[in-house]
Amino acid sequence: MRRTRTGRLFVPPSPGESTRLGELLRRETVGGALLIGAAVLALAWSNSPWRGAYTALGAITVGPAALHLDLPLAAWASDGLLAIFFFVAGLELKREFVAGDLRDPARAVLPVAAAVGGMAVPAGLYLLVTLGDPAAVPGWAVPTATDIAFALAVLAVIGRGLPTALRTFLLTLAVVDDLIAITIIAVVYTEHLAVGPLLLALVPIALFGVLVQRRVRSWWLLLPLAVVAWALVHASGVHATVAGVLLGFTVPVIRRAPGDGPGLAEHFEHRWRPLSAGVAVPVFAFFAAGVSVADAGGWGALGDAVTLGVLVGLVAGKTVGVAGATWLVSRFTRAELDASLCWYDVLGLALLGGIGFTVSLLIGELAFGPGTPADDHVKTGVVAASVVATLLATLVLRLAARRRPVRARGDATDPAAGTESP
Repeated sequence: MRRTRTGRLFVPPSPGESTRLGELLRRETVGGALLIGAAVLALAWSNSPWRGAYTALGAITVGPAALHLDLPLAAWASDGLLAIFFFVAGLELKREFVAGDLRDPARAVLPVAAAVGGMAVPAGLYLLVTLGDPAAVPGWAVPTATDIAFALAVLAVIGRGLPTALRTFLLTLAVVDDLIAITIIAVVYTEHLAVGPLLLALVPIALFGVLVQRRVRSWWLLLPLAVVAWALVHASGVHATVAGVLLGFTVPVIRRAPGDGPGLAEHFEHRWRPLSAGVAVPVFAFFAAGVSVADAGGWGALGDAVTLGVLVGLVAGKTVGVAGATWLVSRFTRAELDASLCWYDVLGLALLGGIGFTVSLLIGELAFGPGTPADDHVKTGVVAASVVATLLATLVLRLAARRRPVRARGDATDPAAGTESP
């Protein structure tokens, strides 16, 4: 007997989510363009005759030594500025699971499954490629992250006609991906834990939470508490960006009817996302992405186990993990693709998941130490994977545009571009 299929995959977002997601997609796209520009500048400078000045700039030390916060500028970018990025990520995570479409188990199952597949398969392939090189093992988590800003910037160029449902899926997938990455950073890459500072950090975090629960928005009250919490988490040995996530989780999220004004989480996200996407992430990318090809071993670095592991993990692992998990959800829930899509769309989007820039570079630094040969090989692998994933995704999505069902061309207004799909 033929099975009756039930449900659809990649359905368009609910009406209450559409406007918010459209604005978010536009901001992430602009931030991704700045990120790409910062990375290109770093690569050009670090491979120019003036690369010594680039290295010296990142090594400039600033900060109070008495508080053990005399850090190089590169460390301030990864430990300090990225805390803003993770604060916004914490807000978005809570928003999606409390008031967004992820509160609905039927909608949540696909992005959660795809994110888990997009973590497990790349990590497994990395370990398989680096088998026999114990020194490479700490980098297993590098290819598990997807850079949503970078991916959406690429998608804005190569996927203008892509239906809305698939764009929002990429964004939702990245939200779950961020949660997994945050957990890995906090649990796996904390080598020396100082319990005292960590417990003390709970005090300013709790005070911050009490104030925001009472709808307090005064920066002169909240910002000092956030800075103290960040400094104590940094002193504890846990990566300081985790403080940003914890602070984001304390902000209340309320399900609001259409037409209601923004809540406190939306207020903070509106204020801090431009700083995160326009300053924090590009500055981090500028200091993290600069790797000298000559210093990393020339083109021979592409044959290094770490480089190959990252490259294979991001490009092949993300593609197999995300697309494979999507197929399994379709197979076992008897759901079929939305009428606006074909499986080439899914494959192209999975390839875009192989752009794992910001968090991948951060994990590489945590795994091997900034400036080490292995860290340079991570950077080489991440940059190469981002280029390869972009090129392959371009080819596949253009093929998908030709094969997409004709009735999909009037699908919906593209929230990222603000125009109807052609």
